Amino acid sequence: MSEVSEAIQAKCLAFGDRIIKLNDYLLKEAANAKPTYKIVKSKKIYEKTVPVYLQSVSALCNQLLRSGTSIGANNAEATNAVSKTDYRAKSFIALKEARESLYWIELLHRNNYIDDKQYNSIYTDCEELVKILVTRCKKINAELDK
Repeated sequence: MSEVSEAIQAKCLAFGDRIIKLNDYLLKEAANAKPTYKIVKSKKIYEKTVPVYLQSVSALCNQLLRSGTSIGANNAEATNAVSKTDYRAKSFIALKEARESLYWIELLHRNNYIDDKQYNSIYTDCEELVKILVTRCKKINAELDK
């Protein structure tokens, strides 16, 4: 593996680590939120179902966890590809997963699950990965189109 490939994989792993930590943090925060209840005959009756906000954040976190960690997995597959065509395919999948991660990060922010500081930090990291992967995909396309 070249130094460039190793550097890209290191960035993918670091981003994956951040996604896992963000997932754990958001689920813990949602689980620690006060349970909902309704008052029936002057008594608090706590809801036994999973609150809607926990369902929402859980679904978003799951999607981000899958796409955010898939970037590195597909990048690893690309660097160990059996052919240039396989390398290109895996590289494009890694790029697609990075772009999908941007989407889930944006949704978490728009719905106030992450604050501006968290959003700017992780979104910037993901954008950097997208730029790196776009450059690599353009380069491999140019090589294969010769």
